[in-house]
Amino acid sequence: ALQSPRNRCLRSRRGTRVKIVIAPDSFKGSISAAGAASALAAGWRAIRPGDELVLLPPADGGEGTLEIVHAAVPGAAWRRARVTGPDGRRVDSSWLSLPDGTAVVELARAAGLTLLASPDPLRAHTTGLGEVIGRALDEGARSLTVTLGGSASTDGGTGALTALGARFLDRDHRPLPPGGGALARLWSVDLAGLRPPPAGGVTCLTDVTAPLLGPGGSAAVFAPQKGAGHDQVRLLEAGLARLAGALGGNPAAPGAGAAGGTGYGLAAAWGANLTGGAARLAALAGLERALAGAALVITGEGCYDQTSQAGKVVGTVIGMARARAVPVALAAGRITARPPAHAVVSLTELAGSATAAQREPARWLEGAGQRLARSWH
Repeated sequence: ALQSPRNRCLRSRRGTRVKIVIAPDSFKGSISAAGAASALAAGWRAIRPGDELVLLPPADGGEGTLEIVHAAVPGAAWRRARVTGPDGRRVDSSWLSLPDGTAVVELARAAGLTLLASPDPLRAHTTGLGEVIGRALDEGARSLTVTLGGSASTDGGTGALTALGARFLDRDHRPLPPGGGALARLWSVDLAGLRPPPAGGVTCLTDVTAPLLGPGGSAAVFAPQKGAGHDQVRLLEAGLARLAGALGGNPAAPGAGAAGGTGYGLAAAWGANLTGGAARLAALAGLERALAGAALVITGEGCYDQTSQAGKVVGTVIGMARARAVPVALAAGRITARPPAHAVVSLTELAGSATAAQREPARWLEGAGQRLARSWH
């Protein structure tokens, strides 16, 4: 339902053709960003068919990032790889080879939450990410961009680093099993066999600004989204703390907590540079240009919460729109924090339940687009 009293009338002169930018994130496990944008646009057109709609689904380093890069970079070529998924099963993954020798690898395609039949917060791992990276290095990548988002695990990137030759050992010098739950038994790290990074360096595009540890860190904030209960969060936090003690580096760096601490692991062991993915990818997709002359931008995601303004797509879109005095409307599956938007639609309230909204996301996003268009008068 269109929530009030927060909603304010979205005004234009009756009958005037206006430019509407539609830039949602994916609704994880439910509908892609492109699918969400198309559904919102269909709903808007049903009420205001004469408006100019610009569909520009961005990404923040999570699902859908490679499609944006592929569309924006001439000559970008798809490469395929079959790797170990986050639960140990083999999965089909892919990465991009760019003309300048950069390989772009998306964690979500090799170790993402959507690849699990059910969440496994203690044993899920990032091994597949390391295998894709290794494949890119084998094919001669001169630099590497790793997009971090949508992860299934909280293993600090140890699965990826193990696939690249690192060893994480217990007190008896035996390799730990995969997954963040085992890190509480970490005793030492052996990096002697770790493959060197490419000569051009490694950049990680993060979808959050969270540090590795603490109440705002990877385990405390994001592990519950991956199915972790209270005791499991404590165990994962303890494991990440042991990892930080063994690897050093800067666990407090913004983005270190991205993708279950994978940002930290790649930075500490491989010298990767951590940078916000949403702003860079929004620029690559042309969002700033699209906002010029726009009367409204519509964004959205599966759950708008306290993390949405911390480096994710929705927060980036809202920030860019507000900087240009463009009104913002939000459509989200669930809303648990107050968004700085002119109009808000909760798909859960619109559909009557979260289950109904997730079962038919396109239907309810189309309904959200209609509600927002009707409020524009």
